[in-house]
Amino acid sequence: MDSDHEPNQGRIVADAGVLAADLLIGGAARETLDYVRGHSWLEHVVTERLLGEAEEVITTLADADLAADWRAKIEAEAIIVDQPEGDHSALAAAYHGDAAHIVSLDERLQSAEAGANLRGIMDVSVRSPDAFVTVFDPGTAYELLFDDEYDGPDCDPRA
Repeated sequence: MDSDHEPNQGRIVADAGVLAADLLIGGAARETLDYVRGHSWLEHVVTERLLGEAEEVITTLADADLAADWRAKIEAEAIIVDQPEGDHSALAAAYHGDAAHIVSLDERLQSAEAGANLRGIMDVSVRSPDAFVTVFDPGTAYELLFDDEYDGPDCDPRA
């Protein structure tokens, strides 16, 4: 594994499908991003291309004004990292943003084969939104990051 890319348990990447589902559908995608929005120490990592992909989905399923408003809000809140040409958006965000978690609707990324291929490049977990909300424990992540007791969410996820 590349020693320059140590995973940060407080950094989470959501792919374009999860981002669009958070806004338009809810469910586990919204629960996933509510973790991020509800904890000031959790960071949402994206690339410009990932934002563009999600904006395109939102425009197609809803409308361009909603998509533009959504993007402006996300750009103000997320950590935006570079994405080399040809890289997969979620993988690039995780790699260049040192994220420990990718939440994706892409079953190819969730496969055992993908996990084996990624293991040699970066230490990252890839889960569906349902799986992520089932296994992610903000208390454990907080204690790993800060070596201190977790006091619960410190932000309103709907603000």
